Amino acid sequence: MSKVSFISSVVLLMALVGVSFAEHSGDVQGSDTLSGGFWGLNDQLAEEGIEMDLGITSIYQANVKGGLSTNRRRGRYSGSYDLELKADTYKLFGIDGGSLYLHGEGWWPKAGGIDGISVGSAFGVNGDAGARDSFVITEFWWEQAMLDNTLLLRFGKLDLTGGFECSGCPVSFDASSFAHDEACEFINSALVNNPTIPFPDYGLGAALYWNPIEWWYASVGVADAQADARETGLRTTFGGEDYFFYIFETGVTPKLDSVKGPLQGAYRVGVWYDPQPKVNSDGTKNYRDDMGFYTSCDQMVFMENSDPTDSQGLGIFFRYGYAPSRTNDITDFYSFGLEYEGLIEGRDNDALGIGFAHGIFSNSASTTYTSDYENAVELYYNSRITDWLSISPSIQYITNPGGNKAVSDAVVLGLRAQIAF
Repeated sequence: MSKVSFISSVVLLMALVGVSFAEHSGDVQGSDTLSGGFWGLNDQLAEEGIEMDLGITSIYQANVKGGLSTNRRRGRYSGSYDLELKADTYKLFGIDGGSLYLHGEGWWPKAGGIDGISVGSAFGVNGDAGARDSFVITEFWWEQAMLDNTLLLRFGKLDLTGGFECSGCPVSFDASSFAHDEACEFINSALVNNPTIPFPDYGLGAALYWNPIEWWYASVGVADAQADARETGLRTTFGGEDYFFYIFETGVTPKLDSVKGPLQGAYRVGVWYDPQPKVNSDGTKNYRDDMGFYTSCDQMVFMENSDPTDSQGLGIFFRYGYAPSRTNDITDFYSFGLEYEGLIEGRDNDALGIGFAHGIFSNSASTTYTSDYENAVELYYNSRITDWLSISPSIQYITNPGGNKAVSDAVVLGLRAQIAF
């Protein structure tokens, strides 16, 4: 698809969306969800302590310059859905301070994105893409609050990047207020999570979060290092070798003074440990006891209004990570960027983001990576059409895709639609 055809498709899609709103605005435009809470079902479930959410993310991406190929069409269109169930254990079972969470996901198509076909990026230009699967229960856990809600214990099938909240900021583990959600923020994987942290697949584990004072927290997590999201986790957790991934994080969430009120920030540091034998892509000898560290921080630097419930303004973020070269392909990584919510007058809920990511490849993997690094720059604009629909055009520029000198820099155009049902 040519650049002109791609842009024409974008314009046509947005025009069709506009026509749809004109026809149905009286029905759904003022609702938080397309179905109005599943046609009233959510209101009935809420009385029993149950919440249900369904979201669909559709992404179209085309490599229009450089990379492996600009002509291959496979993988250009991808998507996913997320079904979430949350339950209050007091209303259900009479157990105070507990909650249950179930998360089911599905992905399409089979190609799982355009990286291996058209771009060749080591980071991944589509953090939402996954191998085709109709339905996988990726998370199913119990959380119990103790000590006046200052101590939270979560156990079951986990996503360790799912995290907790401290002062309204996402924390534990490798979180970010502005670069952590591929459904509405950056799409490039290196601007979603730190690639130097070898997070295991969704599997059995536990996480403990302690927040004794408002602005400080500490947390530790342990999970099956050999997990497979398509399974319950019992086989790999309790059968064969007992390898568990460990991670510890602590941080502060200060508020800085400003003329428009406090500016929220979050500053996190963490270490991780993976005992299972592994090696980088060029190595021949396995090594155990892989360890690394990371930091992640974000800070609001400008607020448009003094209303604490109004999030319009400018925020910045930064990440860094280190992993040993003998067991990892990316040994040093950093990223930084900004997000401005409400930049355009009258578009208070829209967000503009720009980010840069830089990964340095292991010198021990010089055959796999003929260049020392890969860079990624992404610019997106998330337009909130209604409370239940957002449209996000994006552009990415990838330098040294896959650390391969023979592959020229790539330009990837994308369009994302996110719908809350």
